[in-house]
Amino acid sequence: MEQSDIDGLTFEAALAELEQIVRALEQGAEPLDKSIEMYQRGDRLKRHCEARLKAAQAKIEKITLGADGAPSGTAPFDAG
Repeated sequence: MEQSDIDGLTFEAALAELEQIVRALEQGAEPLDKSIEMYQRGDRLKRHCEARLKAAQAKIEKITLGADGAPSGTAPFDAG
């Protein structure tokens, strides 16, 4: 599978495949060349998941409250 295959994955599908790769690499049963390929795909999946999370976070807004405690609008979400 190539990067274009990864680009079409949902966050959940990419994360599930990444978890599967991590488990397989932890077992150490694959030959070296296969392990390297799996690691490289895992890295691409990780970057894909991070990008999806960043995009989702950019879409989230928080409700701001006025001095009287009533909702007064929205502001970008800040996880920090």
